[in-house]
Formats: sequence, C-alpha cells, structure tokens
Amino acid sequence: MSNKRTKSDDFYSRFKDQLLESQDWPGLYIFKFIVKENSEEYNQLKKYLNNYEGIKSFKSSSNNKFLSLTFEYYADSPLDIINIYKGIENIDNIISL
Repeated sequence: MSNKRTKSDDFYSRFKDQLLESQDWPGLYIFKFIVKENSEEYNQLKKYLNNYEGIKSFKSSSNNKFLSLTFEYYADSPLDIINIYKGIENIDNIISL
C-alpha cells in the first residue's frame, strides 16, 4: 500500500495517451484516493490538494478506519492530471483509484 514506488515515464506516457483518447480537454477529472482516517498521510494529501482548485468530498469507511477522498478537478490537459499524481508519489500508504 506504499506509494513510494514511483511510476515509470512509460507508464505516464501510456496514461497520457489514454486520457487523450477518453476525454475532451480541457475537462473535469475525478481523482479518488483512500487513506487511513486521521493519519499523517491524510493530512499530507489534503495539504497537497489544497494547492489546486477543485471540489473535495470525503467518506469514511463503515469501520471508520479509512477515508475515501474524491477530488473533482477541472484540468487543461492530461499533463495537469499526471502532475497531480506525480506530486503525491512521495506520500506513503495512499491508494489511488
């Protein structure tokens, strides 16, 4: 569940191509992250996303151990999306969906 493993340039190149094919740009992109509730990782993720203008919504798991964070962001291009994902790579224990 660690995000310390950075993804390769090849991964992001394929992801960019997929985003170009699947969406119109500029356009809305919805990020979904899962973290332990009230954890340092949650605080780091929230702080990082505060650098971007978008709509954040939160939902606790049934046992209140995990938190699902949905972030709706209006991006100019797939590179905006990739930059956000790259920006959270240094935060441990985040699941990106």
